[in-house]
Amino acid sequence: MSSAFRITNRSISQSAMAGLQANLGRMQKLNEQLSSGRQVNRPSDSPVATSSAMQFRSQLRQTEQYARNAQDGISWLGAIDDTLTTMLGSGGRVRQLILTGLNATSGPAEREALAAEVDTLRSSLLDTANSTYLNRPLFAGTADVGAAYDRVTGSFLGNTGDEASAGAVGKVERSVAPGVTLRVNLTGPEIFGDQGAGDDLFAVLERVSTNLRAGDTAALSEDLASLDGRMEVVLNQLAKVGARYHQVETMRNRAENNLITLTSGLSEVEDIDMPKTIVDLQLQEVAYKAALSATAKVIQPSLLDFLR
Repeated sequence: MSSAFRITNRSISQSAMAGLQANLGRMQKLNEQLSSGRQVNRPSDSPVATSSAMQFRSQLRQTEQYARNAQDGISWLGAIDDTLTTMLGSGGRVRQLILTGLNATSGPAEREALAAEVDTLRSSLLDTANSTYLNRPLFAGTADVGAAYDRVTGSFLGNTGDEASAGAVGKVERSVAPGVTLRVNLTGPEIFGDQGAGDDLFAVLERVSTNLRAGDTAALSEDLASLDGRMEVVLNQLAKVGARYHQVETMRNRAENNLITLTSGLSEVEDIDMPKTIVDLQLQEVAYKAALSATAKVIQPSLLDFLR
């Protein structure tokens, strides 16, 4: 059994207008994508793609922070490296002065000149030990102080902690990857020695100056051995800084590579294929013009049009 439906001008007009509106909607969407450069401009465009984009953006923010942390750590370690290298040069000069003072032909005037230069080098080393990074003393640990060492007495003003204990005071650490935290600083006692034992670098230099003026060659020989011991510690710490620098740099490079991968993934989810979108828009424009032409031919004047 067949059924017949009455086709009226109104139904034809409504159908034609619905088709034209749908075509305009597709054109508007393509125009929006071209103007924004993204195929997902709101969650309703694609809930799945929106969820993926949110995850990508969250990971991007985390990875960017890891990269910034690693770069800050590299700057910390680079400043320490430069400082310790400078100190090794000054320590080498003090050693030369001690050897000169051990020469039996050195008179009181010569020894006084040598001691004065040692005093100057000690003062210079104290200034170097008070080097800062971003207005923060390099070797003061986490203490809120203006300098790591007292400029006059050479007393340590910062804090330190047990290297083996996690979260010890004095450690400056940076999180450079998920679950990876690296230490990027050294404290004064780790480099220059424990002042409580009386064998720190500045105490040794003070003794060198005193013994040079007194002409005590036996004491100067002991001072030379103490100085060599302290310079060996500085050299070992410099090697440790270099190893940490390489480690942090590796983590930074890994974070930067991850950023490239994540950015590419986000682009795949959100960004449009420009040539394809342009072609699709042109096809929609052609289809819209064809629909307008066809609608003009289908919707003919009705009886009411003639009665007007």
